[in-house]
Amino acid sequence: MSTSQTYDVLVIGGGAAGLSAALVLGRSRRSVVVIDAGEPRNAPAAHMHSFISRDGTPPGELIAIARAELDPYDVDLVDARVAEIDRTATGFAARTDAGDVYAARRVVLATGARDVLPDIPGLASRWGKDVVHCPYCHGWEVRDQRIGVVATGQAAAHQALLFSQLSDRVTVLANGVDLEAAPLADLSARGVRVLDGAVAEVTVADDRITGVRLADGTQHAFDALVVATLLDVRNPVVDQVGVELTDLPGIGQQVQADEMGRTSVDGVWAVGNAANPMLQVINAAASGNMTGAVLNMDLIQEDLRRARVD
Repeated sequence: MSTSQTYDVLVIGGGAAGLSAALVLGRSRRSVVVIDAGEPRNAPAAHMHSFISRDGTPPGELIAIARAELDPYDVDLVDARVAEIDRTATGFAARTDAGDVYAARRVVLATGARDVLPDIPGLASRWGKDVVHCPYCHGWEVRDQRIGVVATGQAAAHQALLFSQLSDRVTVLANGVDLEAAPLADLSARGVRVLDGAVAEVTVADDRITGVRLADGTQHAFDALVVATLLDVRNPVVDQVGVELTDLPGIGQQVQADEMGRTSVDGVWAVGNAANPMLQVINAAASGNMTGAVLNMDLIQEDLRRARVD
């Protein structure tokens, strides 16, 4: 299918950020199409937290509510993956993996980020359960437990300090990372111990973590593990539109955008984890809200320029 309609805005990605942008734009009487591949970053988690009025809500439930709230507005929801996107004389045209084509004056990248886990046997299967990364997302659920922080870089010390507020049984598993002296002193002051040696395996029994085995064969018991992932925002759409990326040392990359979501490519905006992989769900939704409002004014200004020419 190739629609003859040119939407005001094409939103690629239907998570909290993308749907929030679509809501603001729809309420501004903008025509919007949201194309979503159905692969949210927080899918492995049973619940999301620190979202006022929705604390503890399953991620999928939040999305279902948000999609339903778009019904009164001129917002089309398409369950598909954008395979290709091109610039046109009037804006952009996106082709889905089903071959359907959607044209729009503006594009909002709400494509999120992908968490790349360290290659440790047993770790990936527990991600979003008892392997976590954010104290504000899942910290309360692991309070007072035996928590192991698997170091992937210097950020491990920062994570350990945050989790030491939630439990007095926190251990940093150095995992080959040579932690700097100042953070080590801070960890010691908070009662956090450090274990040297590479993590060879995460041990699991009865559908829960029991601990880790180090490369030297020693076993150490834990109830939960914390790990900093590498954040990947690259995908075919991001590459094809040609937006610039910003390197985040030890963290990954993000789409380069100003505080309103404008990217380096005219007509392309970025929201949520694509523009800032550190955002929680509530922050991602807020970024979509703000960008949607600014984008509406951007379209008004374009219409004014055209009216003056005519």
